[in-house]
Amino acid sequence: MEPTWKALLLDLSGVLYDGRRPIDGAPAFMRQVRARGVPVRFVTNTATRPAEAIEAEMREMGFDVHAGELMTAPRAARDYIRQRGLRPYCLIHEALQAEFDDIPQHDPDCVLLGDARDALNYSNLNRAFRLLAAGAPLIGIGLNKCFMDEDGLMLDTGAFIRGLEWAADVDAVIMGKPGRDFFAQVVASTPFAAQDCLMVGDDAVADVCGAIEAGLQGCLVRTGKYRAGDEAKLPAAARVIDRVADLELPASG
Repeated sequence: MEPTWKALLLDLSGVLYDGRRPIDGAPAFMRQVRARGVPVRFVTNTATRPAEAIEAEMREMGFDVHAGELMTAPRAARDYIRQRGLRPYCLIHEALQAEFDDIPQHDPDCVLLGDARDALNYSNLNRAFRLLAAGAPLIGIGLNKCFMDEDGLMLDTGAFIRGLEWAADVDAVIMGKPGRDFFAQVVASTPFAAQDCLMVGDDAVADVCGAIEAGLQGCLVRTGKYRAGDEAKLPAAARVIDRVADLELPASG
């Protein structure tokens, strides 16, 4: 059956590369995508590197990145906070701090939680909890349980967001996958409607289920953080392939 999608949305880590190593066949696949003229968006919850660093690393690994193609959860969170005039308590990775330096952070009235690694300690989480208990909103950079790095599976932000939601009796605003608003933002950057966009990821819930619930098509790859049995989490409409290079492309033009 001829593929019905017209724009391709790709997760990065676990789909195109693991750590600093391209996944087998991924660079050549992306060259084929470019040759077909398919609109591409790189959609990531990565919250440990600024967008410019991600783009530079991708180019070093042989992936071409054009202006406006990289859609990151930290950027979406920054835009959300700025548009609402909020003052965040930023519990985020040190590499991202500079991206929020132009936003007032004194006397915080919201909590921004990302992959802060060792800064996700009791003292900092308790400060976040107290702000939330006093009525501040919780803004999460993605809601992933884990991700795949060069050293293996790594605990991601989702567990800490869920813990704070439960403790403070709040619901987080998720700027990143699987947030419906984030997927809508990505789709709006393409020339097509949601049903014409295919999201490919290694996270059955955040990437594939999130995309399908937002009206997109979804495809799971058996690379990266994928574990046997993840297929059972998927709706019937989802595709499953062994690696991104196995994705069938639509005809040119």
